Amino acid sequence: MKPNVLFALGLLTMLTAACPSPEPGRAPARGAGVHPHVGMWVTADGRIRQELLPDGRYEEERDGRERAYTGRYTVTGDHIDYVDDTGFTATGDVRDGVLYHEHLVLYRER
Repeated sequence: MKPNVLFALGLLTMLTAACPSPEPGRAPARGAGVHPHVGMWVTADGRIRQELLPDGRYEEERDGRERAYTGRYTVTGDHIDYVDDTGFTATGDVRDGVLYHEHLVLYRER
């Protein structure tokens, strides 16, 4: 092989080893580019639980019904845009550690 091809292969190997992908079904480490709003958010009465997943998806449980709503989300600063899998859209904003999602108020589950 040519020296520049060997160099490129070596560089690719080093980068791959330095940035391993997470195990299947496991989220990347918090320092690995995961947005700080990722995680579980819950209403004060516990009836609604919304999990923002690291892959840009969300799952919402309502009154014990798992995955009552699922979809994708994007974050811009502290603003969240949601698109449900049925096409329904919603927004949310995180202010002072509280997620205001349309008419809901959710708190970070610790």
